[in-house]
Amino acid sequence: MTPEQASAFLSEHKIKFVLAQFVDIHGVAKTKSVPASHFQDILEGGAGFAGFAVWGLGQEPHDPDYMAVGDLSTLSLVPWQPGYARIVCNGRVRGEPWPFDTRQVLLEQTARLAERGWVMNVGMEPEFMLLARRSDGKFGPADVSDALDKPCYDYKGLSRSRVFLEKLVSAMIEVDIDVYQIDHEDGNGQFEINFTYSDALTTSDRLILFRMAASEIAHELGAVCTFMPKPFSNRTGSGMHMHISIADKHNPGHNLFYDKADSRGLGLSKLAYHFLGGLLAHAPALTALNAPSVNSYKRLVVGRSLSGATWAPAFISYGDNNRTSMIRIPFGRVELRLTDSCANPYLASAAAIAAGLDGIDRKLDPGEPHNFNHYTATPEELAAKGIKVLPQSLHEALLALEADPLFAETLGRDFIGEFIRLKRMEWVEYSRHVSDWEVSRYLEFF
Repeated sequence: MTPEQASAFLSEHKIKFVLAQFVDIHGVAKTKSVPASHFQDILEGGAGFAGFAVWGLGQEPHDPDYMAVGDLSTLSLVPWQPGYARIVCNGRVRGEPWPFDTRQVLLEQTARLAERGWVMNVGMEPEFMLLARRSDGKFGPADVSDALDKPCYDYKGLSRSRVFLEKLVSAMIEVDIDVYQIDHEDGNGQFEINFTYSDALTTSDRLILFRMAASEIAHELGAVCTFMPKPFSNRTGSGMHMHISIADKHNPGHNLFYDKADSRGLGLSKLAYHFLGGLLAHAPALTALNAPSVNSYKRLVVGRSLSGATWAPAFISYGDNNRTSMIRIPFGRVELRLTDSCANPYLASAAAIAAGLDGIDRKLDPGEPHNFNHYTATPEELAAKGIKVLPQSLHEALLALEADPLFAETLGRDFIGEFIRLKRMEWVEYSRHVSDWEVSRYLEFF
């Protein structure tokens, strides 16, 4: 789209305001509302932000403004806000790309792929919960009848939330995001909406728009749409599985991960196995970037889960159709099951590229697949097969990220330092918090 075409687009759709949008280090959308008459400003100098006011932009109060410069290829309507459009922006400071902008971090990793003639295609599967606040102040499913012990794929649960789901899906379709499947997941009030894969940058841009739409449409209906990984200890958590493949950039339909002659029967090429080897080799550090909150580790549990069931991968392994492993192979591509619903999609994708390329460059061998139920195996049985456990807390994951030099070297030493600093603050704040559970257990115990 040229600037002239963009102006015609805004005029045709009677756009009054354009949201200049980027994300903070957590992947949370940040915007300025710019009158359409000043749209050109976003494309030239950019919309200015005090970067110190945004999490993780690496700025101090005395630093120059963080300028959000629009990427014309991302201009779209905001269907749930008539009269509004949205453009995704890249961060600039003093006219230069800003290394703390996670979209820029991903752009640098996709450039590494492009140098080899490749593009990484990604399909993300966001799970979320549709909730409402009860009279006691606590949250529960927006549909109070959604109370089955095992509600996965339940017709009633899906049907009774259809007003929200239809509005959300219609909004996605209106901006040319191809939604192909909606289902009720394994938690009460939990759903998953799948849209067709694209290159990593486009998919990440779409995922952010999806979250924006889901949150606002739910709010309009008096509900809350949450991407918190584990809102309830007795219900399954929300993941965001990433389906990954590498294609020839000159022929995006040519999947370089696919090899029907694979002797293991998984449909993977040597390139795919080496990429997979990189993901497994860097799994502990990768966890911090794909499961980035304290709450994430209430989902990545080993052993008995209070929800009675878990689809979360807690083990560093891969398998055929094995949903108990960190990586599942749906024939000819890689499904990274580690990523949860609160992850920053730009950062998760960039980290996957960095780890995968390291595996390719070092020709890492992932070993043989493990096609058995990891949840029911004993620690001794897992150890005998060389299967290790993922970090079980944000603290452990941050230690692994510090100990693994790859991500500082590829994603930026200052950026990773900022990520660790902020996430360690989060961990310390959590560790010092006195919870209701502690009061209930200890107040009159001693």
